[in-house]
Amino acid sequence: MSILQSMCYAELAFFPLYCLPISIFATIPQICLLNGIAIYPKVSSTYSMVFSLVFVSSLYKHLYEVIASGHSVRAFINEQRMWMIRSVTNHVYGTMDAILKQLGMRKASFSPTNKAADDQQSKRYEMGVFDFQTSPMFLAPMVTAVMLNVASFVGGIVWVLLMGSWDKLLMQMVLVLFIIAMSYPVIEGMVLRTDRGRVPRSVTSLSVALCTASLNLFLALSLWSRRSWPHG
Repeated sequence: MSILQSMCYAELAFFPLYCLPISIFATIPQICLLNGIAIYPKVSSTYSMVFSLVFVSSLYKHLYEVIASGHSVRAFINEQRMWMIRSVTNHVYGTMDAILKQLGMRKASFSPTNKAADDQQSKRYEMGVFDFQTSPMFLAPMVTAVMLNVASFVGGIVWVLLMGSWDKLLMQMVLVLFIIAMSYPVIEGMVLRTDRGRVPRSVTSLSVALCTASLNLFLALSLWSRRSWPHG
């Protein structure tokens, strides 16, 4: 096997590991934003241009590839959305499953799933509408992450208005706003839609509980760390 062919196989094999950085980007900046902790350079700093350039150039590269292959901007947006969704759902479960199998803690198995789709599902697919008729195990992490981002964005606005810290928190707020914009179909499925393809209310309730528990846990850890290691 040639080196180039090996690299192609390696790219496919290690692609699910994107779940690690994406999961971090979906949680850590948001939790820091809720606590008023800046993890990116200030907007007034020249270093902020480096972060902005990397972020914008990566999006532009993907957009160019989509347009050059004859697809539309909507296809680019949907690809971004699906990449983010896969990174916090099936890639996480797949990576965990592979690790457990390598450690001998789980046997390889094949479980057939129902691939049949009704007329309404087919219609939604043709219209480009997301269908959330799937396992709660798949939906709960995704919906919880979306709720965390919405909560952190609101908290960031409060920090900016009360503390006047827009200069150091703006980049985090832009990141969170981008994630919220990409997650609009999920928010729509939770709040606006009433068809069968919406996010089930049970999953929404479960995600609210998970998000609240996570925020309370991190708040308790933050208070404990401040008491244990006081500044100065």
